[in-house]
Amino acid sequence: MSKRLISSKLIFIIMFTYLCLIINIGFKDNISVASSDEKLSMTYLYGGNSASYISNIERTNGSLNMVSPNYFNLNSDGSLKLTGVDTYFIKTMHNKGIKVMPFISNHWDRTLGRAALNNRDVLSNQIVQAIKEYDLDGINIDIENLTEEDRDAHTDLVRIIRNKLPRDKEISVAVGSNPRGFTTGWHGSYDYKNLAYHSNYLIIMTYDEGYEGAPPSPVSSYSFVENSIKYALNNGVSSNKIVVTLPFYGRYWNSSESRGGYAVALETVDKLIKKYNASVIYDENKKSPVAKFSITPQSPEAIVGGKKLSIGDYILWFENNDSLKAKLSLVSKYNLKGAGSWRLGQENPDIWNYYKVWLNNSYFKDIIGHWANKEIVYVIERNWMNGISSTQFLPDSSLTRAQAATILVRAKGLENYVVRNQVQFKDVSKTHWAYNYIQIARENGLVSGFENNTFAPDMPVTREQVASMISRITKYKSSYIKNPFVDVNSKMWSYDAIMNMTELGVLKGFEGGYFKPYEKTTRAQIAAIMYRLSKDLNQI
Repeated sequence: MSKRLISSKLIFIIMFTYLCLIINIGFKDNISVASSDEKLSMTYLYGGNSASYISNIERTNGSLNMVSPNYFNLNSDGSLKLTGVDTYFIKTMHNKGIKVMPFISNHWDRTLGRAALNNRDVLSNQIVQAIKEYDLDGINIDIENLTEEDRDAHTDLVRIIRNKLPRDKEISVAVGSNPRGFTTGWHGSYDYKNLAYHSNYLIIMTYDEGYEGAPPSPVSSYSFVENSIKYALNNGVSSNKIVVTLPFYGRYWNSSESRGGYAVALETVDKLIKKYNASVIYDENKKSPVAKFSITPQSPEAIVGGKKLSIGDYILWFENNDSLKAKLSLVSKYNLKGAGSWRLGQENPDIWNYYKVWLNNSYFKDIIGHWANKEIVYVIERNWMNGISSTQFLPDSSLTRAQAATILVRAKGLENYVVRNQVQFKDVSKTHWAYNYIQIARENGLVSGFENNTFAPDMPVTREQVASMISRITKYKSSYIKNPFVDVNSKMWSYDAIMNMTELGVLKGFEGGYFKPYEKTTRAQIAAIMYRLSKDLNQI
């Protein structure tokens, strides 16, 4: 090997090493976030033991990739207090591919929280040592009920721990939700921007909109969660550094008592609803269910959180599959890092059949990897289409005429339209699920019935019928184009609609110059058509 070649390689190695050092030093405090297709799915573990935690994790159907147990507490001087760190549990989680990041908390004790901040040099050393000793994956800082006076010290604690932690360990910060942008009081203790800068991500506790001592309201309405996300984004936090945490509990109020808003686990909520035959209404605006029931002297007894429910009329706001699904959709809407929950063991176990699917922007098991996944999610988010069940969308099943009418009405924003002239189709009773949609669509010229005064709501929709329906909502008129299809002619009733939608680019043909006008349309295909009309062509 020549001296010149050796010299060139040596110079390259020196320059490369120097560049790496510059990059490492220059970005020491700004923690990057590795991209991943799978969202972070974490939960808090509290109030149990390793056996109960493992049992509860087993029933999540592989939905979790990180857990945060209560292993770290604080002594009165602000030093670290270990509470039952279990190496067997940690190893068990690691074998399942689940990270373990304990949370350290002052449990709303302001004096204890300030002691921790004042002792942050010692505390940080103790935390880092414990993480190394027990092979933990990092730390979640959960210091609450401080004020704006503690803002800088709180941020500095996070900075110090980050600087002392090995680079392969993570630090996250639990922050209070702040949808109204308060800057004082306990809201003011969180410097969102700088906390995010010094940590891997923030965990926004998007709950207790309704709380003990407040008037009845949801624990975590859709707008409350969304506005909390917007606050973080507007204050300089990158979307991939935001994790929203949802409540696995509800709150109840008794009209006969002066104080209410007591917490109740979701698993207990279901039992109360059945025991007292409660009426349940899902509030579409708040995306939260509310139950109402009464307890009389003759009613069976119920104990919730060690408290006997007294006689009276109750209002109970809680979460169910529909509400959690709606709020988890915000993770994909804002491209967040993931979602979490407080706390495991309070939920209805049924949620784990769907949780991971909803969190990872699929909503339904049968659209994962489907060619129209993006388009289906788009129409679902706009409430133009729904699933057939909680887990199935049935993308490749035939679209029915009733479903088509419903989609068109929702896409045009006509749900609240008042029909002036009802037409009673012989095969669509007033109890039919799509009765109102069909009437609205008919009166607005979006669909029509048949000559024998029937509508055939369950009949599959063909491609030529879709062309006609879509042509009506766009009102697009094509210029003269040469018919490109061998199986379409000008004598067909749908000819103009097919030509209109072909020229617009909404519908396309098949190989060999075929349109296949009589072929059934699938639910995935109509989702793709509606996506194209709205997203690409701005026709809706």
